[in-house]
Amino acid sequence: MKIFSLASRNLKEVYRDPISVILGLALPVTMLVLFSSIYKRVQLPQFSPEWMTPGIIIFSYAFLIMFSAVLMVKDRESSFLTRLFTAPLTSSDFIFAYLIPFIPIALIQTIVCLIVGAIMGAGYVNIMLSSVIFLFAFIICISIGMIMGALLTMSQVTGFGSVLVTVIGLFCGAWAPLKEMGGIFETIGYALPFAHAVDASKYLLSGSSFSDIQTNFYWILAYSIILILLAILSFKWKMKQR
Repeated sequence: MKIFSLASRNLKEVYRDPISVILGLALPVTMLVLFSSIYKRVQLPQFSPEWMTPGIIIFSYAFLIMFSAVLMVKDRESSFLTRLFTAPLTSSDFIFAYLIPFIPIALIQTIVCLIVGAIMGAGYVNIMLSSVIFLFAFIICISIGMIMGALLTMSQVTGFGSVLVTVIGLFCGAWAPLKEMGGIFETIGYALPFAHAVDASKYLLSGSSFSDIQTNFYWILAYSIILILLAILSFKWKMKQR
């Protein structure tokens, strides 16, 4: 199928920049080791490996926003996509062809962080249910990257993407519980999907059941559906401008 041919080509393009892939993996692992080391000294619950690991996994997906957006913008600005528009592919085909290559990266990020967390002392329960949360968080981040890649220029992606990664870091609740921080951090954080994904994965890995995180689950499910539809519509609109 042509969608898999394009996905295979995109996969090769992604791995032509191994430095970005390595940094996207090395930084979350370094942060996990750092905070786990702090926990051994000060014993603050929010720095325990059990609580830090799922938050850092979600945060690591934020880097995929930049990677996916840059890949699409490069193809747009090189007219590669313009030539492909003559192929019998729909907008959704294009979006999934750009989403698929990042699945192995997200999978490696997740597995490595879970392993490092376990080495640092974390114990996990309900890994399968947590994987569903991680999947939706991944789809959300890639969809945002696709929207940026379809609508923005390279310079805009670089600037806006850096700000977006910072915002996700501040409001995802990976470093400190937003409910304890309160105020604008809690309000904005829980209006976005990332804090819900962090909370859901934390509680599931700590032994909570699905009923305990239903609100968080439906929140990120809704966001993932809406954002991937917006990515498809953004790409379709851009195609019509050609």
